[in-house]
Amino acid sequence: MLRAIFTWWGGATIGASFHIKRRSVLVGQDDTGNKYYQARDAKDSYDGRKRRWVIYNGYAEASKVPPEWHGWLHYTFDEPPTIEPLKRQAWEKDHLPNLTGTVHAWRPKGSITRGGERPKAAADYEAWRPE
Repeated sequence: MLRAIFTWWGGATIGASFHIKRRSVLVGQDDTGNKYYQARDAKDSYDGRKRRWVIYNGYAEASKVPPEWHGWLHYTFDEPPTIEPLKRQAWEKDHLPNLTGTVHAWRPKGSITRGGERPKAAADYEAWRPE
């Protein structure tokens, strides 16, 4: 209970959740469980545009928002992906959040987390030594 009152990184605080649910309407939800809301009227608006929110499922990390919802949140698209889905190109990869700092982060050969040894290159460099 205290975590929901005072912290924002594990999801919306109680105050934010209360305000969003009172002043907006649920527009949709993405595959990871993030919920997207839009203001009911112009009271919560910027430059005549209704305000839009996301309530993250779990840890609040902006890179967890997929491209189609990111475009809707930033007013690039008028209609949410639930009404007008974003056309995917054949060359596009699936969306992944930023994995830096997690156990799933990419670690190249030679990094400390992979033993710190890297293979020699054909034109390997020599370390500079002051003489």
